Amino acid sequence: MTADFTTRVRAVIGERGRLCVGIDPHPALLEGWGLDDDADGVRAFTETVVEAIGHRVALVKPQVAFYERHGSAGVAVLEDAIVALRAAGALVVADAKRGDIGTTMAAYAHTWLNDASPLCSDAMTASPYLGVGALEPAVSLADETGRGVFVLARTSNSEGATLQTAVTADGRTVAQAVVDDAAAHNARGPAAVGLVVGATREHGLDLHALGGPILAPGLGAQGATAPDLARVFAGTTELLLPSASRQVLAAGPDRSAVAAAADALRDEVESALR
Repeated sequence: MTADFTTRVRAVIGERGRLCVGIDPHPALLEGWGLDDDADGVRAFTETVVEAIGHRVALVKPQVAFYERHGSAGVAVLEDAIVALRAAGALVVADAKRGDIGTTMAAYAHTWLNDASPLCSDAMTASPYLGVGALEPAVSLADETGRGVFVLARTSNSEGATLQTAVTADGRTVAQAVVDDAAAHNARGPAAVGLVVGATREHGLDLHALGGPILAPGLGAQGATAPDLARVFAGTTELLLPSASRQVLAAGPDRSAVAAAADALRDEVESALR
């Protein structure tokens, strides 16, 4: 029987620590590496990063949009990266932020969470703002396959605050309602639902009952530090997955330098969260 996603996350944290590294081949990074902003440049960038970190970090989070912008050739790079990263033992989170209803949501789930798909990953990010219940096709498939869905709860961008901190009829914020729905699912089992909670500000959420992992983007270039994590997520750091991209990727194009940057940041995180 396949272990549920939270069990898998706990196991890889025990082996590799809590750091998640994003792969974001945006034009400025490609230029900084001396690469062209085309599918060939994206492939050279991605293959270097995969070789540098695939065997060292717990989770890797490719940002899907930076591959899609190059059409089918870019998506082919992403397919190859997912296969290589999973073979290296990292859990792959497809940062797709999908959110829809009915058969469309089911199709997104098939894309990222079904073994029959060439883009099959270990987890995907999803937006709950068509209703948390609309994500049911993805959550159900994750339950069945031992994969995960990271649901956006309290994001780090300022534009999200108006919606996410709005108060519902029962007195909770919208973000807290998302947290509570995720916790209720995990309590029933399997524990397939994680949350995305930005690390760059006080989130104001009660996360103690979640029973699943917390993906916390914003470490490094966006301003959050390792000591910030211990404060912002006090009491909920066991399954915390701080995510950084530029702080690691900017060390390239030398592969060993990217690996060293990932190692240093992972060790800094683990020291702060002891």
